[in-house]
Amino acid sequence: MNTIDRTAAATTLLRVTSGALLLTHGLIKLIVFTPAGTAGFFESIGFPGIAAYPVMAGEIGLGLAMILGIHSRLAALAALPILLGSIIPHAGNGFTFSNAGGGWEFPVFWSIVLVVQALLGDGAYALRGRQQPAQS
Repeated sequence: MNTIDRTAAATTLLRVTSGALLLTHGLIKLIVFTPAGTAGFFESIGFPGIAAYPVMAGEIGLGLAMILGIHSRLAALAALPILLGSIIPHAGNGFTFSNAGGGWEFPVFWSIVLVVQALLGDGAYALRGRQQPAQS
């Protein structure tokens, strides 16, 4: 595997796993906690309950877009505010996510991953996005 193939494979792996995590978080909010329960949780941590709905839709829709490789750069950037917003309820819990209430380590790391994905692009096996010219 040459450098270009490894880079495309790594970019694809990052894109698909990030998308799968976004999708999973959105589906947990929708199916397990229910929209009303998620809205109630948002209110309990100081966010407007109505914000739960675009967050769920964003996590599900943007997660699917990233998995499929549909405008992955834009999807990663569009998901960034969701992750940055998720830092707020964890900010007072310390750094490590294993702390009570979960620290801010994981949401910050995932935010950085989304920025990296936006910089890298689609990778291999993307359905639709800006095609990058072959490098020599």
